[in-house]
Amino acid sequence: MRPGGDSICPLCGTPGPFETVVDVRKRRHLVCGRCRLIFVESGFLPSEAAERERYAKHHDGPGDAGYVAFLRQAIDPVLPRLDPRMRGLDFGCGHTPTLFRLLFAEGFRCENYDPFFFPEWPEGLFDYLFATEVVEHFFRPAVEWGRMSSLLKPGGILTVMTAPWEDLESFRTWGYASDETHVVFYHRKTLDWILGTFGFEALDLSNPRVSVLRKR
Repeated sequence: MRPGGDSICPLCGTPGPFETVVDVRKRRHLVCGRCRLIFVESGFLPSEAAERERYAKHHDGPGDAGYVAFLRQAIDPVLPRLDPRMRGLDFGCGHTPTLFRLLFAEGFRCENYDPFFFPEWPEGLFDYLFATEVVEHFFRPAVEWGRMSSLLKPGGILTVMTAPWEDLESFRTWGYASDETHVVFYHRKTLDWILGTFGFEALDLSNPRVSVLRKR
């Protein structure tokens, strides 16, 4: 479901008006003063067809050594916390699931979900969940973060990979904001708000791009 407008922050629900910032593609974004989420104005949200077309062009896969090394940033810090008996989920796996193959090679179980390519909603609860380069695509981040939390057992591990924004001046020329399907951007203060609201605690934040969280 697409958001209905720009009058409230789609993550924390704070009402506007909001400070604005324009990215390298000349898209207008709004900056929430409470949770520090940056979200694109609704008029710049891509259509569902444009999203699917963009994702279908991704050539990432298990045969791409660079992409595998990129994913290992999220996988390696979590492996010591996992047990082969645990059940995992790659939330937003894309058209060529790679993370589950890497985990399988390590002896772990991981299922796949993607709203475009693996749309069957998973049943039951999981011990761990990966969301690598996914959360920046959320049109309704409050809903999607709630879904991820609801899929985890108490004590379950959520590993999120996304590039955080640091300051508005840099955001204006930031390459990460040039992807038309990147529609929300998180600050370190945004993560703090998410931890308190969705019932997580931080386990490992040593890599600014990777957040390893545990559900309370």
